[in-house]
Amino acid sequence: MTDPTSLAATTIAERVRSGAITARSVAEAHIARIQNLDGKVGAFTAVTRARALAEADAVDARRRAGAPLGALAGVPYAVKNLFDVEGLPTLAGSKINRDHPPASRDAFLIRKLKAADAVLLGALNMGEYAYDFTGENAHDGPSRNPHDLSRMTGGSSGGSGAAAAAGFAPVTLGSDTNGSIRVPASLCGLFGLKPTYGRLSKAGSFPFVGTLDHLGPLARSTADCAAVYDAMRGHDPEDPACRDLPAEPLMPHVNAGIGGLRIARATGYFDRMQTQAATEAVRTVAKVLGAAETEIPHVNEARAAAFLITMAEGGHLHLERLKARAADFDPDTRTRLMAGALLPASMIAMAQRIRRKYREAVLKLFDSVDVILAPATPTVAPPLGSKTFALDGQQVPVRANLGLFTQPFSFIGLPVMAVPVWTSASSLPIGVQVIAPPWREDIAIRVAGHLESAGIASAKVAALA
Repeated sequence: MTDPTSLAATTIAERVRSGAITARSVAEAHIARIQNLDGKVGAFTAVTRARALAEADAVDARRRAGAPLGALAGVPYAVKNLFDVEGLPTLAGSKINRDHPPASRDAFLIRKLKAADAVLLGALNMGEYAYDFTGENAHDGPSRNPHDLSRMTGGSSGGSGAAAAAGFAPVTLGSDTNGSIRVPASLCGLFGLKPTYGRLSKAGSFPFVGTLDHLGPLARSTADCAAVYDAMRGHDPEDPACRDLPAEPLMPHVNAGIGGLRIARATGYFDRMQTQAATEAVRTVAKVLGAAETEIPHVNEARAAAFLITMAEGGHLHLERLKARAADFDPDTRTRLMAGALLPASMIAMAQRIRRKYREAVLKLFDSVDVILAPATPTVAPPLGSKTFALDGQQVPVRANLGLFTQPFSFIGLPVMAVPVWTSASSLPIGVQVIAPPWREDIAIRVAGHLESAGIASAKVAALA
């Protein structure tokens, strides 16, 4: 019998619905793998074993009774620990939140996945308060990259990337403010979907930067990302940012091909600051897709403005915690939040003006192209503990620069699919971003599905012993 931990989410659901396997056997296999191997990886901060088995048993009971099952029947998943999970404190990667009472109910997206008969395995490690690109948590220890345990997962959804790549769950949920789904997807060799800002509800998740925060899935296939997105879509009046717009299912687009799409590779800024692996990955993808070239204007200014808005909104959110319990923050996080809290209003007003100008310029590009390609990270996973990495002949800070290429697109809320590519330049994977116009997740999924079918983009369970 095939090991359930190697199966795609869509395959698990099909087999559970047909009775070929039970949801309980799938849950037990994933829990056993977590228990045996997560001590090396550091993906989980809590395993909800009793809940997982109860949910799996309920799915099996309904199947035996002949009742219809949801689209994700028996599919195990886990969530970044900034999602509210009933019965667990919502840590958001922090020390301070450990003093909070357990959540009284699940986050909106968890409730949606439960309604689709998915099975929750637990909560995942993350960078403190999501202000991190490394996956190294000062309180829970680092998430380690399953493809090389001496390397970073990327952050802040580091546990989400580690769990999916390690075979602990076929799909995980993360958050993305400046790149925190796409950076772990890139470094851990996964598909990661950051939907349009306002597409999926954030209700029941701990915020970081309200005008930039997104939630979305990481998985080992395009279809699995699409299936989880489809289960989570829908308007939620509890989240003021969640738009009440029609959201067509993505699954029909996974194998729709790229016929008629106008595709271009981003040049200029995106050509100058990347390692050989990133260059090879994005150019390989561009060649397969027959991509033209386009230069995105004002990227440097946009990235600077994104830094300011991130620091200011984050600093304001945490100001009372900084006053009362500064010593309980990771020093790196504390310094940036304190600096953000001190930024003058005039500077933030200028950053918002740049944001509007940049958004107008990028949306204008979509008059002539349907898809823009860009690297997801400038480098493969750096070694754990690294403060810098080599880029363009110099050492640059890790925390500030792993999001070089993701930040300009989350800054204006565009939907992006990160796809994993394996190159001759490294034994480690690296991601390529597929960027679409607002509300067109279907286009990004079409391109990702085509790249996966062509064998250019692929994910795999890491060979952990």
